[in-house]
Amino acid sequence: MHQTKKGNPWDFGMKAHLGVDSRTKLIHSVVATPAHGHDPRVLPELLHWGETRVWGDAAYAGQREILRRYTPRAKDFTQRKGHRDRALTEAERERNRARARVRALVEHPFLVLKRLFGFNKVRYRGLEENTQRLFVACGW
Repeated sequence: MHQTKKGNPWDFGMKAHLGVDSRTKLIHSVVATPAHGHDPRVLPELLHWGETRVWGDAAYAGQREILRRYTPRAKDFTQRKGHRDRALTEAERERNRARARVRALVEHPFLVLKRLFGFNKVRYRGLEENTQRLFVACGW
């Protein structure tokens, strides 16, 4: 596990990446990474190659090539990012809001993991032990 700065204090921790079916809210893939890892690197591990739509936050933006390689039939519904030199247009902001409504449905497993199973803060046991604990909490 590695450290990352969230606000003022430095935290040691991990990130849990979940692949969730949008209809049933069931978790189909789980990946744990150190807190300083980049989100798009685990995208191929989150896909189960049968997707028709891929929803994701702005951290997964710009991954069209990976989506074409692993899920050629899937449409990209990830949120778009604004940049320093180019802000999002009003139409892009509306599209992001519509996508956020669908993404809110699949955030329910994160609520369960954090509130009910106590994954809000993990004890420093090392990445491997915390990953095993995450797999058990997800029913893997």
